[in-house]
Amino acid sequence: MSAARLEVSAAGITFQNPILLAAGTAAYGRELADVMPLEALGGFVTKAVSVEPRAGAPAPRVGDFDGGMINAVGLANPGVERVLAEDLPWIASHVRAPRVLVNVVGREAKDFGEVVARMDHAAGFQGFELNVSCPNVKQGGLEFGADPEALAQVIRGARAGTRRPLFVKLSPTLPRIADVARAAVDSGADGITVINTIPGLVVDVERRRPLLGFGSGGVSGPGLLAVGILATWRVRQALPSTPIIGAGGVQQATDVVQYLMAGASAVAVGTAGLADPKLPARLVRDLTHWCERHGVARVTDLIGTLEWPS
Repeated sequence: MSAARLEVSAAGITFQNPILLAAGTAAYGRELADVMPLEALGGFVTKAVSVEPRAGAPAPRVGDFDGGMINAVGLANPGVERVLAEDLPWIASHVRAPRVLVNVVGREAKDFGEVVARMDHAAGFQGFELNVSCPNVKQGGLEFGADPEALAQVIRGARAGTRRPLFVKLSPTLPRIADVARAAVDSGADGITVINTIPGLVVDVERRRPLLGFGSGGVSGPGLLAVGILATWRVRQALPSTPIIGAGGVQQATDVVQYLMAGASAVAVGTAGLADPKLPARLVRDLTHWCERHGVARVTDLIGTLEWPS
């Protein structure tokens, strides 16, 4: 049997394979160029971009515990103008095969549209991922994704600023995540990313203080696998034709296969790629071998094939 075809398409973007790097783990690409074969991947999502530079949360920002990793980076980034001046030109001149999504954050709904409009003319990327899990300062810290009106404002504002694909990244804490995903698409989103991290707290018992400088943080790692796959399946049932990027807990090729079977069009690797920068490219190879062993000619033949118990 010839080598399996790994090419997938989502929202008009063709990825050479379904393995992406999740937002926050690839920075803006340049930071990983010497430690990871970026060209082997399907693509990556940049770290956050906001209107103004953000210093982020106090140190320590990242900590390990037996269940995975917890982080509170605070969406630190140099701001849209510096990303336009320094980071996107590097991507445009150095990244060839991988497709790139720019992760966008804001303090208010209007910030998302402003960042998108400012970046839309630039080369080096194919679409946007809107992080609606961040807090809306206008609503006292309620995340955008939990407020239907704010969510619609975010997406409509971004849609007005670009014709490029818009993916909306949703939190696993949303009680009716499929309904929120449907509302996002109704407001103009082209695709959905599920999931973001889960809020958590790790205590340094010797100091009797939180492990992180901010206090609480976002939990990631292997424990998110089952949560992310369920969210993917629920969104796929609600939106059969909408592209989905599945994310959370991926460590091996069979994890990727699970996401694909649940309905993901592509799969983003996060924490495991930070621990082992060689892992994402290895996932591409291992996925190819898995498909060949199981007689799967095209990876797209796996998407949405999960059979739910009757």
